[in-house]
Amino acid sequence: MPNEPQTDQSQRTESAERLARPLIQLANLWGISTSYIDQVGTYVEIADDSLVTVLGALGVDATSDELIDAALDRKRADLHKQLVQPTIVKFTGVENPVEVRVPAGATPTVSISLEQGGQGAADLATLEFAANDDDVDVYTLTISDELPEGYHHLKVSDGSNEAESTVLRAAASIPLPPSMDRQRWGWMTQMYSVRGADSWGVGDYGDLKRLAADAAAKSGADFMLINPIHASAPITPLEPSPYLPESRRFLNVTYIRPQDIEEYVELANEHTEQAQTVVGEVQALHARVADDNLSPDPLNINDAWDAKREALQIIFNIPRSAERQQQFEDFKKQAGEDLEAFALWSVAFEVWGAPWNAENDWFHKYTKSSPEVQQLKAEHHDLFEFECWLQWIAAEQVGAAQQAAKDNGMALGLMQDMAVGVHTYSSDVWWSPERFAVGQVTVGCPPDFYNQQGQDWGQPPFNPNYLEATGYQVYRDMVHNMFSRAGAIRIDHVLGLFHLWWIPAGKGPIAGAYVRYNHEAMLAVLTIEASRAQGMVIGEDLGTVPEFVRTVLSAHGVLGADVEWFARVNNSGNAGDPYMPPSDYRKFALASVTTHDLPPTAGYLLYDHVALRDELHLLNDVESFRKSAEAEQKAMLDLLTSGGWLSAEAAADVPNHVQEVVEAMHRMLKATPSLLLQAALVDGVGERRTQNQPGTSTEYTNWRVPLCGPDGKVVPTEQVFDLPRVQALSAIMNA
Repeated sequence: MPNEPQTDQSQRTESAERLARPLIQLANLWGISTSYIDQVGTYVEIADDSLVTVLGALGVDATSDELIDAALDRKRADLHKQLVQPTIVKFTGVENPVEVRVPAGATPTVSISLEQGGQGAADLATLEFAANDDDVDVYTLTISDELPEGYHHLKVSDGSNEAESTVLRAAASIPLPPSMDRQRWGWMTQMYSVRGADSWGVGDYGDLKRLAADAAAKSGADFMLINPIHASAPITPLEPSPYLPESRRFLNVTYIRPQDIEEYVELANEHTEQAQTVVGEVQALHARVADDNLSPDPLNINDAWDAKREALQIIFNIPRSAERQQQFEDFKKQAGEDLEAFALWSVAFEVWGAPWNAENDWFHKYTKSSPEVQQLKAEHHDLFEFECWLQWIAAEQVGAAQQAAKDNGMALGLMQDMAVGVHTYSSDVWWSPERFAVGQVTVGCPPDFYNQQGQDWGQPPFNPNYLEATGYQVYRDMVHNMFSRAGAIRIDHVLGLFHLWWIPAGKGPIAGAYVRYNHEAMLAVLTIEASRAQGMVIGEDLGTVPEFVRTVLSAHGVLGADVEWFARVNNSGNAGDPYMPPSDYRKFALASVTTHDLPPTAGYLLYDHVALRDELHLLNDVESFRKSAEAEQKAMLDLLTSGGWLSAEAAADVPNHVQEVVEAMHRMLKATPSLLLQAALVDGVGERRTQNQPGTSTEYTNWRVPLCGPDGKVVPTEQVFDLPRVQALSAIMNA
């Protein structure tokens, strides 16, 4: 049996001999792709040992030929006698016949319980005999378009056994919001990087509120795309990457602005000695880190949170009115068990310490059923309540930022970014490990041009079988929560709706395999939630993405992502190949000049990405990468000059005309038919430094680079949209 990946430039599919092998058949039955086509069109076969490890992560022992044969027999038998699948997807106008399999001679019955309450009419779900399959009769279950959009429960009985399914009933496509009557544009920013006088050394929700309001009122922007604001650990040291959160269900409380909390505002307006004492304590804590707001050095996220957390504990103890306390109680009730999980996990961190070391690994030692965990809650109830309160306050402040954006004229407001997954030690994994494939695999992506060694993001993937068995409830809750305080959601690595690259522990990204997910189910959830919020969904579909994925997403109203530096003719992955004219960009897309994983455009034009990757030893062949980058830039300049967006003089001397090239690339962006256009705030102010270098963690100051101008000085929140450079770029986007 082959043990290494096989690659072939001419071969496109697996041979009949390979497909006949029991291991290959078992992997495919469990949703594991045993081959793929990489970014430059090379056919790649997945090695046996990778398939065995990934099967093991799904709970299937395939470590010997005998075990493979037994597992294959069990899987086929289970599918043969499955009464009905646990999740059913029904899009308007799309026939989706579902098999119901009952013992030969049995007569199945079906009923539907509606999300809104009550039972659905009999004609909403009908059964029709289709065929006999040995000892099983097969019926076809048809869901009517008359079933209301939403989440419903269906029961099927064969007279002896009963099975339940969740029906995800969605429109055929996400409808465009009424505000999308014309092309709209907005800013992209890493909100933590933009700080004002009232910040605590790190950009926060108060800064976000000001940025959103000013972006609308002063620059005419219709949305603001921000980094993920999913929850982080409760104590320092913090994980700096917003793309490696501890929970995607809840919010990052380190971004709270203490001075904006209602109880503190009221107390600050009082003139009693007690009130002024409390206010003075908070002000003193703020003063401890306020000088960092003007520092161009990497953000000191740990000192900032240590000071802010003390202030928040002081404010938590300020008495709340009966009305405010009721609002807090209602928030806890609505958030349910997931909030209890996150709050208890946070308390465990604070009381027991971080579980990274084996001698303190409470994460693996205790579960939600352990008496020690319930004792922890009882003994530290105030701390538990504090963690719940932080989530309530964060939700209020993000909601206030969204409201400020809309009040000042934004069509969409906040565009929240959805990370691919969560940290291995996250609250989600601790409380509900059954949701994930943990221990043996992590998520990443295979090698491509921009990341020659591939990427390992260190995150445990969702278990697709759990999602299917539970009607995607955890995904529904997450999407609903994000849309409650946003006008749009951007899904990072949207390919994850279709499949994720699972990497066996210790093997490196090249040894991974794609595991398939039910993209129709997740698209149905996105459609339902976006429709209810009159919102939009954007899928980051860059890199190694099959064309059928883009076709499916577009058909369902999910906008793609077109980036000028990647938009080559025929989607070529070869640097130096011609760039497509802006008229060929997709209409249903968010088009931009750059992304958060590239240097700001000024830095990219000056080859900062080449120098940085070389310095960090991320390149297999430095000289080759440099030549490719030069060819890439020449192709871009050729398009800009031929289209009339840039003068030949500027193209011939880029180092002395960087800003002209930046503005020319945005003028070209305006010539696209794309519904949404995006400008990066770093391009507006003239920043050069990279926010994130893929393929690194501690080797580079990822996600800690403050917003600065070309002079290296910090650009404060209050001044961003008054800068002449930002105003000039805004004028281009508004033209």
